[in-house]
Amino acid sequence: MTTLLDFLADNPVDALTFEVVLSDRLKDFKFKIRPISGKEFAKYSKECRKIGKKGKVDFDSDRFNMLVILNHTIEPDFRNVKALDKAKCQTPEDFINKTLLAGEIAELSQQITARSGFDQDVSELVEEVKN
Repeated sequence: MTTLLDFLADNPVDALTFEVVLSDRLKDFKFKIRPISGKEFAKYSKECRKIGKKGKVDFDSDRFNMLVILNHTIEPDFRNVKALDKAKCQTPEDFINKTLLAGEIAELSQQITARSGFDQDVSELVEEVKN
């Protein structure tokens, strides 16, 4: 019988990938994604958190979603130079905003966070990070 420790050692999470469909518009295409590690989540959260006046914490959820999508979407590769040129985009962020609907962006980020073990949506994560 395999122990939990043996199972974990034999199944590292850095090798996990998933295929997801985002919307009816893209139903014929699957996005290949990978989960977020704890270290990556902490890095993105820190990068998106700003301390404002009177110690108020502001969290840039749009930037967080973009970091999650850019760093955890394997296919399509939003950083592909040929695709950026074809779409006449300067940055991968521009490419995402030009080619995906707002709801598709939110869904892709949500699919990645859900596959990373978060059972809550990104807005709940934002509240958790603020606190």
